[in-house]
Amino acid sequence: VKERIAQIQKTLPKGVEIEPFLDRTKMVNNAIGTVEKNLLEGALIVIFVLVMFLGNFRAGLLVASVIPLAMLFAICMMNFFGVSGNLMSLGALDFGLIVDGAVIIVETIMHNLILKKKKENLTQSEMDQEVSNSSSKMMNSAVFGQIIILIVYLPIFTLEGIEGKMFKPMAQTVAFALLGAFILSLTYIPMMSAFFLSKKTNHKKNFSDKIIDKITSYYEKHLIMALRKQKAIIISVVGLFIISVITLSFLGGEFIPSLEEGDFAVDTRVLTGSNLKTSIEFTQKAAHILKTQFPEVEKVVTKIGGGEVPLDPMPMDAADMMVILKDKSEWTSAKTFNELSQKMSAALKDVPGITAGFQYPVQMRFNELMTGARQDVVCKIFGENLDTLAVYADKLGKIVNQVKGSENLFVEPVTGLPQVIIQYNRPMIAQYNLSISDINKVVNTAFAGQSTGLIFEEEKRFDLIVRLDNKERKNLEDVQNLLIPTPNGNQIPLNQLANVSIKDGPNQIQREDTKRRIVVGFNVKGRDVQSIVIELQNKVSKKIKFPTGYYVSYGGAFENLQKAKTRLMIAVPVSLLLIFILLFFAFKSVKHSLLIYTAIPLSTIGGILFLALRGMPFSISAGVGFIALFGVAVLNGIVLIAEFNRLKEQGIQSLSRIVIIGTKLRLRPVLMTAFVASLGFLPMALSNGSGAEVQRPLATVVIGGLLVATFLTLFLLPILYILFEKGIKVKKQK
Repeated sequence: VKERIAQIQKTLPKGVEIEPFLDRTKMVNNAIGTVEKNLLEGALIVIFVLVMFLGNFRAGLLVASVIPLAMLFAICMMNFFGVSGNLMSLGALDFGLIVDGAVIIVETIMHNLILKKKKENLTQSEMDQEVSNSSSKMMNSAVFGQIIILIVYLPIFTLEGIEGKMFKPMAQTVAFALLGAFILSLTYIPMMSAFFLSKKTNHKKNFSDKIIDKITSYYEKHLIMALRKQKAIIISVVGLFIISVITLSFLGGEFIPSLEEGDFAVDTRVLTGSNLKTSIEFTQKAAHILKTQFPEVEKVVTKIGGGEVPLDPMPMDAADMMVILKDKSEWTSAKTFNELSQKMSAALKDVPGITAGFQYPVQMRFNELMTGARQDVVCKIFGENLDTLAVYADKLGKIVNQVKGSENLFVEPVTGLPQVIIQYNRPMIAQYNLSISDINKVVNTAFAGQSTGLIFEEEKRFDLIVRLDNKERKNLEDVQNLLIPTPNGNQIPLNQLANVSIKDGPNQIQREDTKRRIVVGFNVKGRDVQSIVIELQNKVSKKIKFPTGYYVSYGGAFENLQKAKTRLMIAVPVSLLLIFILLFFAFKSVKHSLLIYTAIPLSTIGGILFLALRGMPFSISAGVGFIALFGVAVLNGIVLIAEFNRLKEQGIQSLSRIVIIGTKLRLRPVLMTAFVASLGFLPMALSNGSGAEVQRPLATVVIGGLLVATFLTLFLLPILYILFEKGIKVKKQK
């Protein structure tokens, strides 16, 4: 576009320039910069955690090398499938998830090397054999864990509408990266482990080993205590789950968090029916106030009215005021966009007869495109009579003002446009031997104009329009005194043939699905959309009784949220079903699959509680976070159950010994996978950069869910394993 504008600029007359005033490139670059920063910080955190937990610099680097290789694979696949790199496609990448499979394999190899306790270093053939044996033992857990994490993203591809456009690229990118990591875990990691890891088996305890030993000792002591209080542990976990479900109902909901775009779009309205001169005067006053009182403002550009075409009609009493802001580091009047918009809105109240609704440019256009109105929440009243619709819209508007969190109320003006009404006196017209069509033709020619011929200028053709001079058609008296010619050659003023007056008439008539409707819209500030609409619905049902044929529907962000929730109610169960099917194929046991499955409700507890602690409502971004979380949460259960079964096959009879030994042996990889997967999202969860608003709920859900699920799984899963195994034995004895 910029190249094309530069070409057009050369053809313009001297002194005429095209100057862009709203460039979204800045916002896009800032958002991508935020993603790059989060990915870099996340990668460094993951590498640090790997080295600390493994206690081996080589092993840490080997696992970390999966990150750039998997990303290279993902970028190649993105290029092949035409997926662009942007805030959404790259925003959900967690390098901790990518290395999970490699972590399990490398940790097992190192653990088995330590158990060798051979004085001499291993030969290359012995190292190859040891790596092969160790990898094959954990390959089942690593492979199925990676497949589950990969498969769980498939239902996201079923999302439609706006949420589908936003989250499908994210699912594609994550799937590409996980697929690359999956291939690397099967091939690259075992091969490089044999060559890159130390062949020494004499291992001296380092700082990492000492820390893990202390954690293991502390955990073992509390696990033994938990095994003695099985009923209390189970009841406590069930209680936490019930509390989290109740908490979810109080979180509220929003479609997608608002993205801070860096500028404001102000939906400005003056009195209905105002002419262009009045609109210019009032909007210039508003722009002057913003530029003089707020040093954050770089410039203000206003667009008044629009072409009277069906695509985007806009009357002369409406204007789009684009407030271009300086960089946030230069702000002095406010610290946040919300605070600044509230102060600006308060300042514009000094301009009488003007209303201003502050939004972000893309957000405003998005709302208008989806619902036909610019506000966040749109209440649509349907009915037949315009006057009746206007009455109920006024009542609804008063109720909206009583709801906390609603701002910038807008009631669509279906009436109030001044019109010149000519009511003909038919007997008088007949007395002068005139016809109404003749009079209409004179009035139309005088004020609207009539084509009387054509003018040619080379190949161009223009209509020659005849009408009264501007001075003769300014006020009502000009219409009343318009002279009408009679057949006998006389002229009679129009006011002798008709009653000419000014009355308020229809301003605009909007339809949806062929039904007349009027819009009452408002923006949401400091509160979630769902709770506001629910409160509004309750108040409307109590205070307004619509007559037959009249009803109200609630659209905008609330409607988008409800539609997306409906689709998630299909996508989430499908994800859960896929997880269970894969678990069953991995363990060939419904019992063990159900045991591992307990990690999902445990992860839900953490995800919900962390959203509540951070004061975040449920959003589609958080919903996608839960889908991603469910796939990762079962990974630790897979590792533990596989270890329990291995110990059982070795002949250990005591179930208590099996779970204690098994959890001690696998505590390091369990903690490591949980911490790298959760802490990899930490920069995203804490980021305040441009675009981070969409990422934060997703990252918060994954971090909270994984940390809580890991902690509870380490205590609950051993208890449930013992209970399930005992139950099976009792049945067999009977």
